[in-house]
Amino acid sequence: MPITSGAGQREATPAAAGLTPRRRVLVLAICCMSLFIVGLDNTIVNIALPSIQRDLHASVSGLQWVIDAYTLVLAGLLMLSGSTGDRIGRRRTFQTGLVLFTLGSLLCSLAPSLGWLVAARALQAVGGSMLNPVAMSIITNTFTEPRERARAIGVWGGVIGISMALGPLVGGALVGSVGWQSIFWINIPVGVAAVVLCALFVPESRAPHPRRVDPVGQALVIVLLTSLTYGIIEAPTAGWTSTRTLACFAVSALALCAFVPYELRRAEPLIDLRFFRSVPFSGATVVAVCGFAALAGFLFMNTLYLQTTLGYPALHAGLYTLPMAGLTAVCAPLSGRIVGAAGPRVPLLVAGIAIGASGLMLTGLTAHTPLWQLMSAYVLFGLGFGMLNAPITNTAVSGMPRAQAGVAAAVASTSRQIGQTLGVAVIGSLVTSAVRGPLPSGLPQASHVGWWIVTGCGAAILLLGILTTTSWAGLTAVRTAERLSHVSTRTAGTS
Repeated sequence: MPITSGAGQREATPAAAGLTPRRRVLVLAICCMSLFIVGLDNTIVNIALPSIQRDLHASVSGLQWVIDAYTLVLAGLLMLSGSTGDRIGRRRTFQTGLVLFTLGSLLCSLAPSLGWLVAARALQAVGGSMLNPVAMSIITNTFTEPRERARAIGVWGGVIGISMALGPLVGGALVGSVGWQSIFWINIPVGVAAVVLCALFVPESRAPHPRRVDPVGQALVIVLLTSLTYGIIEAPTAGWTSTRTLACFAVSALALCAFVPYELRRAEPLIDLRFFRSVPFSGATVVAVCGFAALAGFLFMNTLYLQTTLGYPALHAGLYTLPMAGLTAVCAPLSGRIVGAAGPRVPLLVAGIAIGASGLMLTGLTAHTPLWQLMSAYVLFGLGFGMLNAPITNTAVSGMPRAQAGVAAAVASTSRQIGQTLGVAVIGSLVTSAVRGPLPSGLPQASHVGWWIVTGCGAAILLLGILTTTSWAGLTAVRTAERLSHVSTRTAGTS
């Protein structure tokens, strides 16, 4: 194993040197165990929303913030965390993230009010931001053979997909038997165990030439995402054309207009916009946004429909999502194998068709929609989402310089979180604005606009799955990788 004596020294050999196959599998298992609780936390909270609403007297916009406080902070910090792991040490950053995530989970379970819960969710997300991209970087530097790496990434993508799909089911069981606080308790023992195992078995590694800190770019990203999300979530209350809403949208637009040229001028930007010259990479980014926006909207609307409109307890509502969780659990590892053997085209096409069909089936939702129709839609969504994760991750990392794996993986992870944030914000706000009368009776009709958005996300995934897997798209990926390699070589020569 390579040994480093300080943050300023470069690792002499790759992190995987000297690791036996069994040790590499153990490293993968530790990363996946930590990512499982992060993925679970992304969706487990949805099933607890009605209970949180009753206990903490929250509005619908308050419930949106319980979800988006987590995904928004994740999206804002993932890029910084990925490059930080490359700079100061991936294991060190990963362990710090585990500690913060575990502490945040404890504080969530003790929150006495909605404000404290939202704040604790933000702390959770600070820790979570240090896990996804850094774990992917650890995996990429542990599994250096391309075919073996593709399989490992498939497992990683499968774990994320399975954990997110199981969230409503596990959450329903916990909320129904113990209370909403218990959905945060389960993170604590897993987090503590992961910290110990990481110290014992995960080798430390750094990028030979890590990127410099980009505080201006980081600040612009946070301003962009926060102002946009705040404007969307609060629009139903303040008014879509109110001064406050329009000011939020204007601030986000100005932040974007400042961010792009600033990053293009930097030698070592927060987000290397040259990555996006690769059509598959750009497509994977948009697919991640669309797919996870569909997931977030699906879970948010479905939870409120089952528990508020139909009056089911949390456990029954969680059991209703079992078909979705089951299909995701089966299809996620299968998708990883297909991507490793034949590429991302087939999983992307299946994902787009299935997610679009699922949303289309629910565009006429009523309080009396038959059970077979609900179950069919859940099965289709589970099939589509299960196929989605592996091609996103593999495309984001493949072809990029391994030394910058943390940054490349962070782009994909950031896209996922942006998708979830926008899914809850946009769909939740549009549905809330469309509700006429009391929420339980008005929700089914109001949710139609949300299900049409889910259908549109599926159609976008389908089209991008076709476009990004053509030979032309492959050539853009090759040219982009060559440019990045040349730039990395020149940078190394001047270091």
